[in-house]
Amino acid sequence: MTPDPLGHTGPQAGRPGHASASPRRVDLTGEAADLLRRLTGTHGPLMFHQSGGCCDGSSPMCYPDGDFITSEADVHLGDLVVDGLPAPVPFWMSASQYEYWKHTHLTVDVVRGRGSGFSVEAPEGVRFLIRSRLMTDEESAAFGIAAPRV
Repeated sequence: MTPDPLGHTGPQAGRPGHASASPRRVDLTGEAADLLRRLTGTHGPLMFHQSGGCCDGSSPMCYPDGDFITSEADVHLGDLVVDGLPAPVPFWMSASQYEYWKHTHLTVDVVRGRGSGFSVEAPEGVRFLIRSRLMTDEESAAFGIAAPRV
C-alpha cells in the first residue's frame, strides 16, 4: 500500500480522536477537521450540503452556516463535532440523494486539487470529498433502515 500524499489517518468517529458512543451516519477525517477549523476562522460557522450531482458532481459543498437554505427537500444526517470549534458543523443531504445513499456511512475527507463549485475551501487548493462504505447491520438497525435486498 502506498502512503497517502496528504498523510490521511482515516475516519474519525464523532470527534477526531474520540470514539463515538452511538453509530453516526457521517464522520470526518482529522485532515478534514483541521481544514474546518481554518475555514471557520475565515468564514465563521460552517455547514455541509451534499447534493446529487449538480455543480461539482456529488462532492460535499461547505458553506457559511445559513448561506445554503435547507428545506423539507433535505435530510439532516448529523452534526460534525470538531474540537476547537464553538458549534458543530451540520451535514445536510438532498432527500433524493439520501434515497440512494441511505445504506451508506459517509466520511468527509479532503484532497489536493481545486473543486469547481462554490464551496468555501475552493481557494485553498484542496477540496472536500466523500468516502463511503455500506453500513453494518447494527448501524442500519440503529437507524431503523431495512437491509437492502440483494
